[in-house]
Amino acid sequence: MKRVILITGTPCTGKTTTAKQLAKKLNAQYINLTEYAKTNSLTLGEDAKRKTTIINEEEMKKKLARTITETSNTSIIIDGHYAPAVSPPDQTTHVFVLRRNPKELKRQMQKCGFADQKLWENLCAEILDTCLIEAMQTQPGKVCELDITGKTVEEVTTEILGVLEGRKKCYSGIVDWLGMLEREGITDQYLKA
Repeated sequence: MKRVILITGTPCTGKTTTAKQLAKKLNAQYINLTEYAKTNSLTLGEDAKRKTTIINEEEMKKKLARTITETSNTSIIIDGHYAPAVSPPDQTTHVFVLRRNPKELKRQMQKCGFADQKLWENLCAEILDTCLIEAMQTQPGKVCELDITGKTVEEVTTEILGVLEGRKKCYSGIVDWLGMLEREGITDQYLKA
């Protein structure tokens, strides 16, 4: 049986670097959904206001299912914040949702050029568990939530390998950024979307 592993999370949680590192360690086929969509003409256009590409999700689901079925590789890593929504649940084996403390995430996003509405929208998504909820709804029973705050890519990859090899337990629903911000009295500094 093929192992299809999704790496998801809000922007700047380290999805791509972690997914690439994991693919290297597992000698797995690596699929970055943004590149995959463009290479396979699975885009519907651009959302100018949000500065993002609009994906044809139905066509992507079909194409991904074919790619997974046709590849000779026994491990496939799929990287993207919408990976759980477009990956076939009957072929997906694991979903890792990377989470980052909003304080650290905000600094990382600013460093990567996020500003204004895009920054606040993505911070809000992290605080309100958007990627986790979508993963749990579309890929039930396969979701592992990892708090990667302050961790290196190597540490996160090692944690994922521990789960895949059965040495570590998989948990979801363990991160509560909203509760943390409320306890610290700084919710209004992060929820501005």
